[in-house]
Amino acid sequence: MKKGIHPENYRLVAFKDMSNEDVFITKSTADTKETLEVDGVEYPLVKLEISRTSHPFYTGKAKFLDTAGRIDKFKNKYKKFSKPETKEEE
Repeated sequence: MKKGIHPENYRLVAFKDMSNEDVFITKSTADTKETLEVDGVEYPLVKLEISRTSHPFYTGKAKFLDTAGRIDKFKNKYKKFSKPETKEEE
């Protein structure tokens, strides 16, 4: 391994999934200003939007999106840019 390319300031850090309040502790160099107490020990805190405990791929609970509603919304939004339809005269 090359020397001098890896950070030296690894420490235990608490990562908290904000969607389900799950907390796990691992070594990291992430900078943070907040702390969290876990089992009587205070750790630097990194807040996560999603983690292995809330991601649909890992949980098997996929969320179905309303694609029909999204398509209609898209069409309505960009309707003003479409060419006007011409009416056939009899």
